Amino acid sequence: MREVWGGCRGLVFAAVTTLSLGSVLVLGGCGSGDGGAGSDSVTLTVVATNYGDGVVKNSESYWNRVDTAFEATHPGIRIDVRVYEPREAEAQVAKMVAAGNPPDIAQISGYADYAAKGELYSADDLLSIRVQGNFLPNLVDAGTTGRTQYGLPFLASTRLLYVNKTLFAEAGLQPPTTWAELRNAAKVLDERGVTYPYALPLGPEEAQSETLQWLLGGGGGYTGDTGAYDIASADNVSTLTWLRDRMVGEGLTGPVPPNRLNRKAALQAFVDGEAGMVSAPGALVREIERSVEPVAYEAVPMPGRTAGTTTATVGTTDWIAAFKHGGHATEIGTYLNFLYEDKNTVDLAGTYQLLPVTSSAATSMRANKTYEALWDGLDALGTAQLFPVGKPTWTAVSRNIRETVGGAVLERGSPGEVLGAIQERAVAAEAASD
Repeated sequence: MREVWGGCRGLVFAAVTTLSLGSVLVLGGCGSGDGGAGSDSVTLTVVATNYGDGVVKNSESYWNRVDTAFEATHPGIRIDVRVYEPREAEAQVAKMVAAGNPPDIAQISGYADYAAKGELYSADDLLSIRVQGNFLPNLVDAGTTGRTQYGLPFLASTRLLYVNKTLFAEAGLQPPTTWAELRNAAKVLDERGVTYPYALPLGPEEAQSETLQWLLGGGGGYTGDTGAYDIASADNVSTLTWLRDRMVGEGLTGPVPPNRLNRKAALQAFVDGEAGMVSAPGALVREIERSVEPVAYEAVPMPGRTAGTTTATVGTTDWIAAFKHGGHATEIGTYLNFLYEDKNTVDLAGTYQLLPVTSSAATSMRANKTYEALWDGLDALGTAQLFPVGKPTWTAVSRNIRETVGGAVLERGSPGEVLGAIQERAVAAEAASD
């Protein structure tokens, strides 16, 4: 990681090689009430994730531009930002909190554990009514814990089924609309020598996303109607049993066992033309377009178990969490209201093939053909199913899913036992957090 200092502002940049949404902006080390802007100035510390990589420009340019514009019209408030890789940002925020010096603002993948300890400002404490009312309703729900919104959605992504149009056309196939059609297409592709008829990444990198997409198609999910964990439901067991017997067991998911296939490798196989189908976020388009010989693709809704049913797509989002420790509610609110202006959110989302989280920004992006590759994802975002991030236990439960769920679909795997063990630990974690 390379660290660049300019005055008090610190920027740490690291190339992000993953396609998922990760962390946030948090800044420390400069402190408040100085920064050279006068004795009454306040410096907000922020920790952020770099969405860029070796090809697409680093996020530093975005934050420099936004913060320069903000400071020009708000001379009493300075913004100090440090940008990290997603996992490193999470660790840095946790370290700062543990040391009793949390950032003012953190863009991270979860917020509920901090909210449960009373460490965060709520959306009501910070945002104007206009900005609060502009968030997509399902994202507000996901950002709410204990009937109060503490998580502010930042950027989002939805998953669609990407099919290799060339491989499908050569085999006389159409994009599948049911599991049976997906399996049949995979069988034809397998017979024609396609390496990964359907790439099934259930490795520890991000198995919770692939798993949830399949569980939704089978009528289940991670929680039930009451919001409690229902991971070992009959529908969920049936879904993973079908995957084990009808996909993995028939050799239709490629040469790497699903519990060892990570998302990055699965998406790269599609980019390289070695996978016929893969469930992926919209950022896959960026990888396809930059390849030497871009594959022809089509993005369609992920099929469900039966015909005529609509399967919700998995949605993910980063969260902005604002810590109370510094006592800067007014200044934080002023900055965040500026950050959520359409021109800022559309610019950032469009640059990195991600989706804005407000209705007005989504409408603006949907009306601009520059962002046509993101329209399918935008259309799916409003009904997307998000992880139960409002639960303080979700971080630990998600980790357990990533590490163990892939074993359920192996030849000798037991979906009931694997999901039952995950459920048992989830319930125990819930009981311990009460």
